[in-house]
Amino acid sequence: MDIGDVLSQAWKIIWKHKVLWIFGLLAGCGTASTSTGNGGITYQVDAPTGLEQYFADLDPGLVALYAGLGILIGLIVLVLVIFLGTVGRVALIRGTKLSHDGAARLTFGELFSASTPYFWRVFGLTLLVAILAFVVVTALIIIGVVGSVFTLGLGLLCLIPFLCLLVPILWLVTIFVEQSVLAIVLEDLGIMDGMRRGWEVFRLNIGSMLGLGIILLVLSLVVAFLIGLPFLATGVPLLTGLFYGTTEAFTTGLVVTAIAILCYLPFFLLLNGILRSYTGAAWTLNYLRLTRIPAVAAAPATEVPPAMEADQEAEEPPAMEPGPEAEEPVLPEGE
Repeated sequence: MDIGDVLSQAWKIIWKHKVLWIFGLLAGCGTASTSTGNGGITYQVDAPTGLEQYFADLDPGLVALYAGLGILIGLIVLVLVIFLGTVGRVALIRGTKLSHDGAARLTFGELFSASTPYFWRVFGLTLLVAILAFVVVTALIIIGVVGSVFTLGLGLLCLIPFLCLLVPILWLVTIFVEQSVLAIVLEDLGIMDGMRRGWEVFRLNIGSMLGLGIILLVLSLVVAFLIGLPFLATGVPLLTGLFYGTTEAFTTGLVVTAIAILCYLPFFLLLNGILRSYTGAAWTLNYLRLTRIPAVAAAPATEVPPAMEADQEAEEPPAMEPGPEAEEPVLPEGE
């Protein structure tokens, strides 16, 4: 498998069909997460006195109302994110397949409609994997806590190597799930059949899977770091306001930070959509080349099979060419 050619063709596809950027953005809903560390350095920042008084004077009933509204809004956003993320993921696969088969133009409505038949199957697979991962992680935590209690902490120390191995294991599971989703969408399989097919493709092509997975992982981390740097800069006015410790400085810093975030947010979403569409297209092309799924092309309605043409030619007699008119015979005189 030529991984370089896969990466090159993936870029050509998403550059030609920029509508895939939108579905790449939708596919990334809820999947991106960031974490930062401060290297063990702690900072002591005193909150403005006015803010402390404001939060101290809040009515408990009003706090409960705000909390309830926050939970409701969070649930609505969660459902919307799951729906858009699943549709975007499927539409990105279908769009890459159509472009690979030679489609000259892709539209948003076409890809959105093509993704709906696979929604519940892909959602069910994602939910099943999430439940299994939750059960495994919870079991490890319980084993670690119980083991540390009965062994005075030695059980937790023995569990640390397994926790370190959990990161690459989860990465491999992510690649397997990606192949299962591709099997469901590209080969029109059910959840369990898709998982079996995804495992088969993953197992038989482990080398190319790991090679492409490492390249895409490194690329995603580097690009995510670069496009996330401006967000760190937007927090400088807010930190400055907290440093001065006055309500006016905090309010000014908060407003400036909010405006800066809103200005950069469209660029961040665009770049993140391009990155997600590129990785999705690369995985789709890799699967298509490994499984050699044929392109679906409808035959023209007026096309006649060669065998039928031969039969028609055998049945129809050859056309008579018009010849010169027959002349009357000339009889000899006297007859």
